[in-house]
Amino acid sequence: MNKYELCLVLSARLEDEQRADALERVKGYVTRFGGEIADIDEWGKRKLAYPIQKMDEGFYYFIHFDAEAAAPAEIEAQLRIMEPVLRFLIVKQEA
Repeated sequence: MNKYELCLVLSARLEDEQRADALERVKGYVTRFGGEIADIDEWGKRKLAYPIQKMDEGFYYFIHFDAEAAAPAEIEAQLRIMEPVLRFLIVKQEA
């Protein structure tokens, strides 16, 4: 199993409950494709480097998880079609 970090930026227009639901869906995708979540680091609302969909702010999350090599591609495919996700990036961490 490899260690990965998922950086996730959710829309600032979401209510608390909607944001929690979106985060639960992302966590569900990680576990569905064989990943085990080690840690979730919530940074809260931060200013974006440049406007995305006419928004200047977003909610940042960093999810550390262990998974097989095929899992990140599957997770990315699901994140691409999620409406509240502004940006995401999955990076393999060095051992």
